[in-house]
Amino acid sequence: MVNDGDGVLSMRLELHADQELDPEHADRLVRRLRVELDELDVERATLAIDGTPPPAGAKGADPVTVGAIIVALSASGGVLTTVIGTLSDWLDRQSRRHRISITIDGDTIELDRATAEQQRALLDAYIRRHTDG
Repeated sequence: MVNDGDGVLSMRLELHADQELDPEHADRLVRRLRVELDELDVERATLAIDGTPPPAGAKGADPVTVGAIIVALSASGGVLTTVIGTLSDWLDRQSRRHRISITIDGDTIELDRATAEQQRALLDAYIRRHTDG
């Protein structure tokens, strides 16, 4: 997450779709996820265009990454927790095996279909690292 000085933070989400999924379906997945995120209380959620640099310190995308979304959100008010919860719920609703990488200020975590307890513990620790709480 990068603070732009106005209390708005930026994070990069990368969807790593099931390798058996055709590219067109994978593209639709990324676009639907972006729409779902844009409906939250975020400043904006935009598709990353080729050449859009990742946040400082982020690792490069791997070949199975089908799309990236840049999300700008308020630095306060629990919006990060809401975004993370939405991503986790989205993965739970998918019938295929996908992963989402979240990069905040060079710190990356991958969400997949881990047990709810495992995922909650990892996400709580990640959120604590990037918020005051």
